[in-house]
Amino acid sequence: MHSESIMACPFCTLPADRIVASNELAVAIRDGFPISPGHTLIIPKRHHGSFFEATADERNSMLTLLDQARREIAIELSPDGFNIGINDGAAAGQTVPHLHLHLIPRFEGDVPDPRGGVRWVIPEKARYWL
Repeated sequence: MHSESIMACPFCTLPADRIVASNELAVAIRDGFPISPGHTLIIPKRHHGSFFEATADERNSMLTLLDQARREIAIELSPDGFNIGINDGAAAGQTVPHLHLHLIPRFEGDVPDPRGGVRWVIPEKARYWL
């Protein structure tokens, strides 16, 4: 990875006060542009763009923080469900080229019909049951 891309990466230059949890290989922050209250990002400390480039240890560290964030959000906000997602590559909507996992709390009534969940990334495919 080129040093100039790392220096321009917002996840490689996070101020300490943004980090809500961390372990040896990953950090968790609240999303700067949240879809819902508590929307959290889980980010590996090593700069790389794809989940498929993450080592097994990095994936495990990310999942450990995912579990921790879910427990804390459940206590703090009592959501009714969660979406978990990764935009891997520009064609999938990734805008920051540093791997990050989204933990998105969902609440009854936040959308008129939540069925289809992540399928709404392509709206005409979301209501597959019709």
